[in-house]
Amino acid sequence: MDAGRQHRRRDCDMRSKFILMALAAALLAVAALPARAILPIQQWQTSSGARVYFVENHELPMLDISLEFPAGSAYDAKGKSGVAGMTNRLVRTGTRDMNENDIARRLADVGAILSGRFDTDRAGLSLRTLSSDKERREALGIFARILQQPVFPQDVLEREKGRLIGNLKEIDSRPGTIVSLAFYRLVYGDHPYGMRASGDVESVNKIGRDDVVEFHRRHYAAQNSVLALVGDVTRAEAEAIAEQVTRGLPEPQTAQPSLQPVAELAKGVERTIAHPALQAHIMIGAPGISRDDRDYIPLYVGNFILGGGGFSSRITDEIRSKRGLAYSVTSYFHPLQQQGPFVVSLQTQRGQAGEAVGVVHKMLREFVKSGPTEQELHAAKQNIVGGFPLRIDSNRKIHEYLAVIGFYRLPLSYLEDFVQKVERVTVSDIRDAFRRRIDPERMVTVVVGPESSKSANAGGN
Repeated sequence: MDAGRQHRRRDCDMRSKFILMALAAALLAVAALPARAILPIQQWQTSSGARVYFVENHELPMLDISLEFPAGSAYDAKGKSGVAGMTNRLVRTGTRDMNENDIARRLADVGAILSGRFDTDRAGLSLRTLSSDKERREALGIFARILQQPVFPQDVLEREKGRLIGNLKEIDSRPGTIVSLAFYRLVYGDHPYGMRASGDVESVNKIGRDDVVEFHRRHYAAQNSVLALVGDVTRAEAEAIAEQVTRGLPEPQTAQPSLQPVAELAKGVERTIAHPALQAHIMIGAPGISRDDRDYIPLYVGNFILGGGGFSSRITDEIRSKRGLAYSVTSYFHPLQQQGPFVVSLQTQRGQAGEAVGVVHKMLREFVKSGPTEQELHAAKQNIVGGFPLRIDSNRKIHEYLAVIGFYRLPLSYLEDFVQKVERVTVSDIRDAFRRRIDPERMVTVVVGPESSKSANAGGN
């Protein structure tokens, strides 16, 4: 080996050792911190009723800020899916004194980044800006006007509708789209969680400017909003920023909107949809849990062992490593305001779909019946707790957690509690939680591919 290569290898070894030492130090620091010291969250309300969550951090000259509302796709009216998403797209495309090009240019001039935030439950805007006085003032002034003075230009609405419809037409024949749409409709029926977040071609075509204006008026009220701030500002500066951003938002017309509970599945449902794709796309699942569910931690740890822990999980080991039925398979709980889904998702060769589905169902029955082993639980805890520092190693990650904690009204000590609760989970906790929440005989199974419904229940022995 030449001297240059040896030198590079020594450098690589030294960097690897440094990274491991830094991670070990971070873990020790986390373990030594007192309660609520990992993420010292400050919380208050603005004069307009917005709830504010703030973490002061002067390590970088940056500020991350978001304002979110209960205005996700689940709040679309029946027959008008897509209005919530279109409102979130258009709210940042023009104010009384700026068009979208002005907004983009002025934010770029101060190095700020504006983005939309939209999912099933939540919608809003986020901003990343330098914390220096001049740049921060300009960026926050623009951010406030976008939130308080949107004009929803008709020409931009028509343009965005055209773009969205073109995209929907392109992806609607893809097996991944087909399996997801069918799965959510079967799991949730008439519940808003079963609606397509983007809308479909027919519903998007019908969206008018009045629909967007009305949705914004009803759902983007300050009293229902959550403001999350992380970065290089003081508490006094954060209070002034919160008032600046939330004043002038729409007055609430009604009480904060709520979502109806999700109905349990009465029985198992199987659906096979013919498609000429080379691989069969498969989703198996049922309604799972809400964000504040008492079983969240044991289900999270249990699912890490079952199918969420990558190559070390049971389903991946059986489906991928032992049987070679799929390159990638995963399972997850997606907690929402109401019961978000529990999902097992995979792709396999067209002729193997029935066997793969059978194996997954068999493993679900076994896991719900017996739970994990002590050895599996110990390994999962080491992995989850050991990786915890990486969850909060940047302002951006902290900000994401802060927004979730605020929106779902989780305890301010949520992250500290998370580690402690994971460490306390037992095998019986996981087994009991899965028995309460997952019924293997009442699952939705959707296969997009050439397999028949009968073959989709075969295999697994």
